[in-house]
Amino acid sequence: MKVSQLAAVAVAILALGACERDSPSRVRAPGADESGKTEALEAGADLLQQKAPLRALNAYLNGFHFENGDMGSQMEAHHFCGHINQDVIQCVLFDGNGDSAKLVGIEYIISATLFASLPAEEKHLWHSHVHEVKSGQLIAPGIPLIAEHELMEEIIGTYGETWHTWHTGKGDALPVGVPALMVGFTRDGQLDERLLSERDARLEVRSNEIRAQRADIVGPVIDTDADAWEKGIVMQIQPARQAPSAATPAEATGRARQ
Repeated sequence: MKVSQLAAVAVAILALGACERDSPSRVRAPGADESGKTEALEAGADLLQQKAPLRALNAYLNGFHFENGDMGSQMEAHHFCGHINQDVIQCVLFDGNGDSAKLVGIEYIISATLFASLPAEEKHLWHSHVHEVKSGQLIAPGIPLIAEHELMEEIIGTYGETWHTWHTGKGDALPVGVPALMVGFTRDGQLDERLLSERDARLEVRSNEIRAQRADIVGPVIDTDADAWEKGIVMQIQPARQAPSAATPAEATGRARQ
């Protein structure tokens, strides 16, 4: 990357948070309002405690996920990300970007080089980012277009593994149920247009224009073991089932004698 390009990305990171529009959470968790004591403790902790891991999450991305194996289960996801190194990025995911946002999951993003080193079964958990970038679905709100373009040139060749632990996209008011493996869209016509248009209006962006601006970004060849759902491979955690009660040693002995 050229020095001018690096400078543009640096300016973009500094500008993050300056211009994005508010996206409130769509659910309200049950429970009492915070007490004055709790608010005071939080205020004191905010002043006195270091939060280095949180400060390292200095990039904000907005995109969409759907549940692996269920194209109809879609939601908007607000990513707050930071580099561990040049090949590994970690993100925490929220259902909004304001004070009411619920932490709904995590996403790990790795380079194509690291992805190539994984065994095939592991690759089935990961999704590509080519369509998300080229379509304009994935954006970095509030930063200059030139900096966003440079950022997307880096992201387009990466792969992500995403788990949602709170299904607010389904209206769950509490983080119940098992985590769900979420994946990204790979072609036009998959994402619910209402989700896209509502996001665009709220954040004051135009996905079609962004798509046109990214036409010069070259999408790499996608590893054939990524986006495994397209081949009918559904990877999900199954809820635990009640196992038959095990017989005690005495019961087992009695049955053996019968």
